[in-house]
Amino acid sequence: MGGTNRSRLIGVPGHPKTSFYSRPSGSVPRRAESVAAAFSHEPVLCDEVLSGLDPRPGSVIVDATLGGGGHAAAILERSAPDGLLLGLDRDDAALAAAAVRLAPFGARARLVRARFFELASVLEAEGIGPVDGVLFDLGVSSHQLDHAARGFRFADQGASETPLDMRMDRRDAHTAADLLAHASESELERWFREYGELPGSARLARAIVERRRTAALRTSADLLTVIRAARVGGGRKHHPATLVFQALRIAVNDELAEIEAGLEAAIEALRPGGRLVVIAYHSLEDRLAKRTLRAAERGCVCPPRAPVCTCGRPPRLRAIERRPVVPSEAEIRRNPRSRSARLRVAEKIEVRS
Repeated sequence: MGGTNRSRLIGVPGHPKTSFYSRPSGSVPRRAESVAAAFSHEPVLCDEVLSGLDPRPGSVIVDATLGGGGHAAAILERSAPDGLLLGLDRDDAALAAAAVRLAPFGARARLVRARFFELASVLEAEGIGPVDGVLFDLGVSSHQLDHAARGFRFADQGASETPLDMRMDRRDAHTAADLLAHASESELERWFREYGELPGSARLARAIVERRRTAALRTSADLLTVIRAARVGGGRKHHPATLVFQALRIAVNDELAEIEAGLEAAIEALRPGGRLVVIAYHSLEDRLAKRTLRAAERGCVCPPRAPVCTCGRPPRLRAIERRPVVPSEAEIRRNPRSRSARLRVAEKIEVRS
């Protein structure tokens, strides 16, 4: 594991390498320190993540949603002295913050700018075989929500200066403003209905198309004006725009397809006995995680009424927790954003031929 005393921040095939940390050990740019401070927050369900992954000395763990590195730091501490953590994120700011936070662990932390579905190619590039655990902490990070320039927030204060961006990977071409400008009315309606489960989806889609004929929607304030005029999202205990912004964020980042592909890649990457831990924050994510894990537990995809199995697909996982683990009241008081978290744990089993 030796060779350097700082976390490695690298690229993957098809992506430009990041050279931001290609400097002598101990020299940390001030920009990186400020980004790391902005990302500083308490990782959700940290004890439960450690219990689910069960990292030990020598373990190889993938944190597929690195963020600011909170879970990663706890995993590296638990797997000392020689455990290895491979951290993935498509957000350059998250990687910069994590590199600072994880610098004390040296070469035991390898950080890669990559998407979920690229896990297999990343492991191959890093020369890593089957792994002992994979963590997914899904959704948008606190830093992305709180940093207005990223365009995820919809609070009235500052909404006029908040661009409709919502890209988790700022190399992506299309922002939320682009989607609102060019998507058809039927596409908009489907996104709000499927990704936001929003009552009044058709009404809002129609209102957006009417509005953009005379003026583009460029800021959160622009979209909030249309949401209020269309009278959607009312009667909820949270902000009326919550479901609308959730739907747009999922559409911009193709999140559900990414999650499904990422979970499949993680199952394939695990060694027998390796653990998969998934934290979801809204019903769409949690249902997708539950469905994917249960399908891997079941194996067989034959119709339920088939007298015998003809597909030959064996089970690949077994559930460690049948019901999702939720935060304690104490954790919710410390960190209100953890209140909707649901954690699921499964273990890879030996596939017998």
